[in-house]
Amino acid sequence: MANAYILPDQKLTDCGPAETILSAALRAGVPFAHACGGHASCSTCRVVVLEGWNACRERTPKELAIAERLGFPPEFRLACQTKIIGDVTLRRLVLDDEDVEHTDLRPRFRRRARGPLRWALGDLIPRRGQPRPIGVEVEAAVLFADIRGFTGFSEALLPYDVIHVLQRHALQVTQAVERHGGVVTSYMGDGVMALFVPGRHRAPATLRALRAGLQMLAATDKARPALEELYGRSFDINVGVHSGPVIVGTLWGAQAPLTALGDNVNVASRIEQANKECGTRFLISEPARADLGEAVVTGRSFTCCLPGKAGEHTLIEVLGSA
Repeated sequence: MANAYILPDQKLTDCGPAETILSAALRAGVPFAHACGGHASCSTCRVVVLEGWNACRERTPKELAIAERLGFPPEFRLACQTKIIGDVTLRRLVLDDEDVEHTDLRPRFRRRARGPLRWALGDLIPRRGQPRPIGVEVEAAVLFADIRGFTGFSEALLPYDVIHVLQRHALQVTQAVERHGGVVTSYMGDGVMALFVPGRHRAPATLRALRAGLQMLAATDKARPALEELYGRSFDINVGVHSGPVIVGTLWGAQAPLTALGDNVNVASRIEQANKECGTRFLISEPARADLGEAVVTGRSFTCCLPGKAGEHTLIEVLGSA
């Protein structure tokens, strides 16, 4: 049986032939950082092998890709990928006080999983005893909605009237998202971000995002006459939807808000913003259009560049749901 002596914890633990250093260390109670859950999608479990690095098995393809990207020398290894055939002495490299405090996410993961994370991930939540990631990659539909022309609207109103109108609008948007099985992950001034994931709902995630966006537009149209009567002006909204893999997790604050990160989230935001240039109200990406099939009524198509994104993107105007 091979043994790993882990510094600065001064912890000696046995490591089975099929067991990684990370698994053995977690079993022994060593507070190892493993932000991706031990899938070689980050480098937070990195170690430096001080003695016996020849006893480490060769890097896996995943570890090799990260090592080449970050320029690791041979003695720098990922604990989640490294298996040993002899005794080694190694040192954890993520040692900041805050990292130590937040590194072992397993207890908090179980607590948070009862709320928004359980809604989002369902059966994907790791079982007890397994490494716990700070997020899980899932196929999702991301919706952004923003008020068009809200600055001019708000400047003409008294501040408390602005708050009143904004609260009513936020309530309508939230109701539209929740009615179709989504969750609002953030409110950003006069805009919102919502997430729709596969799971307990019959309808696909992208279709539910489409229906939520159309409901938001309908609610805005319905409220417009009353706003015109009360304030002499109104506003419209822009909606953008994109689908693809995102990292879904929670921020470890008191309320543990659900969040989604990744390039596809950024693309969804840019699509919503493109409505202004295209003169539209609701745009979707080509992947979202492919997901929807015959369930969507479309209008014009636009080939354009999105800020901060390489190449050209095809965006499709949404007119309704079939």
